[in-house]
Amino acid sequence: MQRLEVLIEEDTPVSIISMDKWDWSQGVGLFSLYQYYKETGDRGILAYLTDWFDDRLREGLPPKNVNTMCPMLTLSYLYEETRRPEYLSVCEEWASYAVDDMPRTPEFGITHVTTESMNEGELRGDTLYMTVLFMGRMGVLLKKEHYVQESIRQFLIHLKYLTDTRTGLFFHGWSFIRRDNYARALWGRGNAWYTAGLVDYLGIVELPLGFEMFLVASLEQQVRKLGELQADSGMWRTVLDDPEAYEETSATAGFAYGILKAVRKGYISETFLGAGIAALQAVIRKIDANGMVQGVSYGTRMGHSRQFYNRIPQCPMPYGQSMTLLMLVESLHHLDE
Repeated sequence: MQRLEVLIEEDTPVSIISMDKWDWSQGVGLFSLYQYYKETGDRGILAYLTDWFDDRLREGLPPKNVNTMCPMLTLSYLYEETRRPEYLSVCEEWASYAVDDMPRTPEFGITHVTTESMNEGELRGDTLYMTVLFMGRMGVLLKKEHYVQESIRQFLIHLKYLTDTRTGLFFHGWSFIRRDNYARALWGRGNAWYTAGLVDYLGIVELPLGFEMFLVASLEQQVRKLGELQADSGMWRTVLDDPEAYEETSATAGFAYGILKAVRKGYISETFLGAGIAALQAVIRKIDANGMVQGVSYGTRMGHSRQFYNRIPQCPMPYGQSMTLLMLVESLHHLDE
């Protein structure tokens, strides 16, 4: 992950392959490295993380939006490790913006503003992973209950407008302007952000029991349908219910991580363990001799047709490496299986 090369022509304002930049892709990678550090105690990883944030802070941070918020989750944990006041100060500033000033849709959902687009009136499932986990985390860290409650509201409105009630899976986005779910695409990685993010959110925030039961039920419905759509290879496709779509590794790794952890934590039944193990084995087969995770789709904008998703190129990406690392760390708890 730390030595990924940019091998394709990127079409984003800021590279989402190079780890020397600050955006959502790097943020996902940083969080997986922190999780690896906590599991192994590897001080070299901790040094890499603190050096990374120190370099970016010296350079100056980018404008605040949903995607640039993502690295803040890791920084909040690094503050607890180091007690460096400058880390806390930055986290406080960005969390306050997320709760009080970030643009909102009708019904107060967080507008999915990115570096390249305001996306007015648009909800996307990615927002939960990129921003709302950090929001809930800072509510706990700062003992600000209204931050926690705002994170709960964001889960509720996103589930309200993104859930496909036929399958229990999630659409990529919703527009309050169009009043539709765009291509109604059940995008693989978008669903994996929910699976992987929710199991971590449940460990970050102590939720009211009724709300926790609601979220866990939504997770179980999703995982049940995923079991039906899993390919014989153990993989899932970039559009989950499209048999012509290519199999995609980052989504499969995210699902494997979420399912295995959810079973271990007792959120969902052990009957789903087999799907998680099959996905784990499938992703391991996608790791090449240099440790690069192959078969990962590049960053994916909102698609207006299902075919759009099938045309996204594939190459090693920080979030492919990181979701795989999260999955491998979780697999240490399942060695008997």
